[in-house]
Amino acid sequence: MPKVGMQPIRRQQLIDATLRTIARVGYSETTVSRIAKEASLSVGIISHYFGGKQALLEASMAYLLFELHDAFLIHLEEASTPRERLSAIIAVNFAHDQYAPGTVRAWLSFWAQVPFSPELARLQRIYNARLMSNLAHELGAFMPREGARTSAEVVASLIDGFWLRSTVGGVTPDLVKIRAQVEATLDRLIAS
Repeated sequence: MPKVGMQPIRRQQLIDATLRTIARVGYSETTVSRIAKEASLSVGIISHYFGGKQALLEASMAYLLFELHDAFLIHLEEASTPRERLSAIIAVNFAHDQYAPGTVRAWLSFWAQVPFSPELARLQRIYNARLMSNLAHELGAFMPREGARTSAEVVASLIDGFWLRSTVGGVTPDLVKIRAQVEATLDRLIAS
């Protein structure tokens, strides 16, 4: 019988092992057996805590999303104006920890599966809606609602586009330069 309080520890061990396995062998080669071996746990423990591989993969993507959201909240504490909060959104999406090789591989692997997994698609919609809402809310301090929504779409597309291009380009991204480009576009949107 498992010890009381072990569930959160075991769940996190399995999520961490899943992310490491995806980073090492890719999404399609990530098996329950490989995850269990990486975690130094039995295969049955995955079923016990998650019900199966797909639920574990979904929990792993949710974990990445929560980590990104938590980082945003930390950046947000340092921001006191709408413009500073917009910069916080940009900064967290182009933070160095988001560009760790294992994290990049996990994000790309999950995104590739979104069209085929209703649960992963749901998590992606939540992320997209949160990003759009945060951007549009802060941009609303500078422009009418419709303009804020349109500008939020532009900034969100820049964030996603720069992120994707910089991770598949084969060159270490210059995050300072990328942030500066997104910030400059944001300034032009606000000025117009």
